[in-house]
Amino acid sequence: MQLVLYSKPGCHLCEGLQEKLLQIQDINLELEIRDITTRQDWFQAYQYEIPVLYAKIPNPSSPESTLTPLPRPSPRATVQQLQQTLQKYFPKKDSQ
Repeated sequence: MQLVLYSKPGCHLCEGLQEKLLQIQDINLELEIRDITTRQDWFQAYQYEIPVLYAKIPNPSSPESTLTPLPRPSPRATVQQLQQTLQKYFPKKDSQ
């Protein structure tokens, strides 16, 4: 499964969340970072909201994946807490 993180350079909340996501071991995740400063539509949508997380869910009736928003994790959440939250959306590696 894939996660999409909308972020921008110099955002400490974004960097902290990215670092925690990369430390998760028990979930098979691919993390795509989208820099909102590279596209005007992303910037307009997320400039006051970053970091924003989406799950990229395959759409069987289309070659495009569907982006499903995930709840915004607390900046104080530990890696373990973040992992527990994401396990609601993603299976563990050994269950695939």
